[in-house]
Amino acid sequence: MNRLAEVHTLPNGVRVVCDPIPGLETAALCVVAGHGARSEDAPRSGWSHLLEHMVFKGAGERSAQEIVEAIEGDGGQINAATGYERTSYQVRCLDGGLDLGSAVLADLVLAPRLDGADLAREKQVVGQEIAEVADTPDDLVFELAQASAFAGQPLGRSILGTTDSIGAATPEALADWRAQLYSADRLVISAAGRVDEAALLRLAERDFGAARAAGAPVDERPAEFKGGQSVQARALEQANLVFLLPTVGVAHPDYFALRLFAEILGGGMASRLFQEARERRGLAYAIDAYAETYADQGVLGVFAGCDAADAAELAQVAADQIARLGEDVTEAELARAKAQLKGGLFMMRESPLSRAEQAAAQVLLFGQTLGPDHLAAGIEAVSREDLARIGQGLSGAGRAAVAVLGPRRAGAAAKAFSRTLFGHA
Repeated sequence: MNRLAEVHTLPNGVRVVCDPIPGLETAALCVVAGHGARSEDAPRSGWSHLLEHMVFKGAGERSAQEIVEAIEGDGGQINAATGYERTSYQVRCLDGGLDLGSAVLADLVLAPRLDGADLAREKQVVGQEIAEVADTPDDLVFELAQASAFAGQPLGRSILGTTDSIGAATPEALADWRAQLYSADRLVISAAGRVDEAALLRLAERDFGAARAAGAPVDERPAEFKGGQSVQARALEQANLVFLLPTVGVAHPDYFALRLFAEILGGGMASRLFQEARERRGLAYAIDAYAETYADQGVLGVFAGCDAADAAELAQVAADQIARLGEDVTEAELARAKAQLKGGLFMMRESPLSRAEQAAAQVLLFGQTLGPDHLAAGIEAVSREDLARIGQGLSGAGRAAVAVLGPRRAGAAAKAFSRTLFGHA
């Protein structure tokens, strides 16, 4: 039987969730804020990611070197990640390491130094990160598609920001941004592995009990999928293609149907896209489909790398498979997709860090944790009729975000995809 991890709330609004895993000698501790790049306005684009960099330059009484030496000297690991809707700080540690891990993470989130000289250097580092994406076609093509999908909105801007928006940040402005971004009522302390619930609650109160609540950074309005085409000619050996279609968000009842649709479409070597585009036609070495979901909106995505001469045909194949899948999915395909999705779910639960991160995300989205039995039941409940509904929504959207990066000839793929799926370019 899977015990549902209980959510505790400190007097200041910080929530705490503990998920012990018997038999382990290690633990994972995450401090997750329910804000990220989606909370930014255009002038502060990239500030959440920049702040994540800056807190490691010195926090509390520790310098940048002392932060990592303290954790690594205790046998642990420390990391962080910024997304559109969440920012996460993580420590993996040996038994007995939670005390130090909690203290260090609290300093990072609540007491970073944000020194001006450090900020100047870190702006250069982030600038190099931005340049690296621009020089990496199979990274850049995703950003181009995202920008077309959500033009003029935070979801359409790069998490890294721009050199201009990053350059405008000051220590004082970044400190104010930190207070808003890491507001106590949007913080979740989540631990999994060799953890004791009572001890974790004591640490959370000690280290995060003084965190303050603040207003939301900006008015996070519902996302609106715009769609459009972004075609960039580059002197590359291969064309990089991304097709995005609007669909449901993570809290929607059809969430699991969407995940299964993506799995059948392009989730593995048995998927329709892999079999049709690669195995039967030899159009692409790399092709896959995925579902990216936010709180109120989602996208179904297809990525492919191919010869420029094959790009238009490959786009037609992708659109055709999307249109057909909802109509003729077999019970065998659905059963295989359910097995794959459940397999991924339970394999992930063997990682303390994945379990801690997932629990924090669930608390931020739903106010509670969702046990594996609940998730598995949701997967099993999906029918072919549910997949047909997802397919009808995708084909009936009438708009797509298409990004093509590569030789000029590949640009025909953009119109070919929309014309095949919607009957118009």
